[in-house]
Amino acid sequence: MSTAGLQPDAAWLAALRERASLPPRAPREPLWAGGVRIGSVEVGFLDEIALQPSWMLREVLQKSEQIEDGTALAGWSLQGEINDALARLADVLRATGRCGVWRDELLAVTDVQGRRVGLVERGVVRPLGITTHAVHLVGRNPLGHHWVQQRALTKANDPGLWDTLMGGMVSAADTLEQALARETWEEAGLRLAQLQGVRAGGRVTIRRPSPDGLGSGYMEEHIDWFTGVVPYGVVPVNQDGEVAQFACVPPAEMLARLQRDAFTLEAALITCAAGL
Repeated sequence: MSTAGLQPDAAWLAALRERASLPPRAPREPLWAGGVRIGSVEVGFLDEIALQPSWMLREVLQKSEQIEDGTALAGWSLQGEINDALARLADVLRATGRCGVWRDELLAVTDVQGRRVGLVERGVVRPLGITTHAVHLVGRNPLGHHWVQQRALTKANDPGLWDTLMGGMVSAADTLEQALARETWEEAGLRLAQLQGVRAGGRVTIRRPSPDGLGSGYMEEHIDWFTGVVPYGVVPVNQDGEVAQFACVPPAEMLARLQRDAFTLEAALITCAAGL
């Protein structure tokens, strides 16, 4: 079945892309470690807790000024070994209710060039404006119908919305390929060897405010997406309890659901990039 004529409404697509690139709700100041920028925090977010002697954060977190592109910028600098400093800061953010859902999962911390410089608990990346990386899989059956999942109602983010066949975070312990394989099994119960023609599709980046950190978080996430064919007779089955159901949706219905905003922002962007 040809789907060449199926195209999203131009105004809807423009609005979707605008939602994926939004400035912070309030001014932010840089967060540095070892002289390199690793994130940002909303102005005033750290001032109160950094000055409390009981938290002893002054040993690992200090007001600082760095030169970037010839401009002196005021911000915060982590002191000492980066992983220890981030762990102590994360514990304080958790204790003061200033983080997102605590996962006991470490993510990589990178500089502006994408080089790994440390590790941090996943629950504090949005309040600290730390860039994250995720992976998605666009799965279709041999006719081109889309295999999609509905997120569980218990999910912290976007509960009940529809998503690509698989979408998950790349942890600090994963390569991109390992994350693809692990998340495909955990979310869909599928091994990559069961799929046909799995290949890299591209990357989308989301930049927008986050409700984490008492509403002062900021999300910057690079999402590498892949495509693959789910053969007839192969049916996804969730393994981790985070998916309510799966569905195999024809392209025309897929487009209608997308334009009703039934999908997450990430899934909508990726599906439009992959094509219907």
